[in-house]
Amino acid sequence: VQLQASGGGLVQAGDSLRLSCAVSGLTFSGWSVGWFRLAPGKEREFVAAIRASGGSKYYADSVKGRFTVSRDNAKNTVYLQMSKLKPEDTAVYYCTAGRPILSTVTTTRAYHYWGPGTQVTVSS
Repeated sequence: VQLQASGGGLVQAGDSLRLSCAVSGLTFSGWSVGWFRLAPGKEREFVAAIRASGGSKYYADSVKGRFTVSRDNAKNTVYLQMSKLKPEDTAVYYCTAGRPILSTVTTTRAYHYWGPGTQVTVSS
């Protein structure tokens, strides 16, 4: 199983970025996909997640209204559209696949497969 996140970069506050997560090696349509981020000096935190069917989406309060998660099961890809970026969004962003129940969707332990991450840097 491989997950490859891409689309990170250096942007200014207020800009937008779209991250992609290409997944291979599993039946993509049967897996939920989450996004987590890790900033220097902080613990890995939940950002967003989308159920296998795409029917349910979850967001951290810190990104709600600014980030949108979506998926294209025909392309085995999940997207994270990030807008109105802030310096505090600076982190390495990881995508991950799992089958979390509702109470665990925001926890790292609910996910089985992780990609190497992509760096997002937002300058003020």
